[in-house]
Amino acid sequence: MSPEPESLPPPSRLQRLAAFLGIKRSILGMLGMVVLVGMGEHMAERFLPQYLDTLTKGESFVLDFGGLSLGWKVSVGLFSIGLLAFLDDLLSALYSFPGGYLSDRLGAKRALLVFNLLSIAGYLIVVFIDRWWAVLLGAALFISWSAISLPATMEIISKTVPKNKRAMGVSVQSLVRRIPKTLGPLVGGLFILTWGVSAGIKLAFLFAVALAVTAIVLQQKLIEDDAPGDGANRAEKNPARLWRQMSPDLRALLTSDILIRFCERIPDALVILWVTDNLIAHQQMTLERAAFWFGVLSVIENVTAVLCYVPVAHMADRFGKKPFVAITFGFFTLFPLALMFSHTLWMLVPAFILRGLKEFGEPTRKALIMDLAPEDRKAAMFGLYYLVRDVVVSFAALGGAFLWMIRPELALWCAFGFGVLGTAWFILRGRDLMLGGKS
Repeated sequence: MSPEPESLPPPSRLQRLAAFLGIKRSILGMLGMVVLVGMGEHMAERFLPQYLDTLTKGESFVLDFGGLSLGWKVSVGLFSIGLLAFLDDLLSALYSFPGGYLSDRLGAKRALLVFNLLSIAGYLIVVFIDRWWAVLLGAALFISWSAISLPATMEIISKTVPKNKRAMGVSVQSLVRRIPKTLGPLVGGLFILTWGVSAGIKLAFLFAVALAVTAIVLQQKLIEDDAPGDGANRAEKNPARLWRQMSPDLRALLTSDILIRFCERIPDALVILWVTDNLIAHQQMTLERAAFWFGVLSVIENVTAVLCYVPVAHMADRFGKKPFVAITFGFFTLFPLALMFSHTLWMLVPAFILRGLKEFGEPTRKALIMDLAPEDRKAAMFGLYYLVRDVVVSFAALGGAFLWMIRPELALWCAFGFGVLGTAWFILRGRDLMLGGKS
């Protein structure tokens, strides 16, 4: 009689948890990279508007066209902050499609290495050149890291995680992304509180360089080599041809997303100025102390977002994604209205809790894009989606800066109006491919 085959031991609790969350070796390496690069990025990037305001204090220029003066005195600080936000959106758009193409062409692992090296170069420019234009130049290399790397990270998730776990896989990535988003501004605020705005931000960027180098080592060791081979020949570099492959349902989601991002981006880069100006005016804080409390408010925002991710992803994978995306768009819409009526620290706390709730279904939205994208074009379609969205939305941030110069409340009311339009459009036109976990 042949011996009975040995039965496999039951999976441990840790293995069951990893299976529930969709975590494997490559996912673990990608998540480690997200934490390290994100920590360096958010320690300083969130404070760049305040840094630009400090660098350009009192500087202004008169707006003119072809020698014809319009007599409009423009603050260099507000102009550069608006330009920073404009570049963030525009470059996020312009980098997204090449990011998707390079991920398809080189493989996600090699593409991520290139993106991290670009970020390091940008950090060093800001550290060593004390000019507002140098900040914008350096930011052009690092501020859109999330956008350029998103197609590659989504490609890793789509190849590694089963279809019925995609919302959970994206949610875990988003949850882990919240760790540096939560801790980064707090640590950056402490740097500023200790060394002042200029020196604190420079030290934060130097620390970001060290973390990015560590991330490169980690991702090269843990992420499985995905050299594309035949897949490289299928990488689509023509966005017009790829656009024709975008389904009507994905285009409907894109339209509503554009309107919602107008709601977000009109005031986004200037929120720190609203917070610091109000804390200085209403609670007699110093600028450094107000900046520190902005970091604390960012922690509250990100903790709120983290608490939503896993339960929402589990329900979205089971019951469909559209309701959770619609609720998320509603939270986006309400934030500028709540901010407008918040002038003290204790009024700002619930406003930033609401800002955290706008991430309620964001991973679900990304998973919905994956569902609606063609199976052999996931990374490239992600890139095209963000290319179209962010090119259009890039003008919102620059326009928001000019609206802010007229009156901050005007910018916030405009943002609220775009949010109402975007939410209504998605409720009426949005579609959900997966219901009850079935295609």
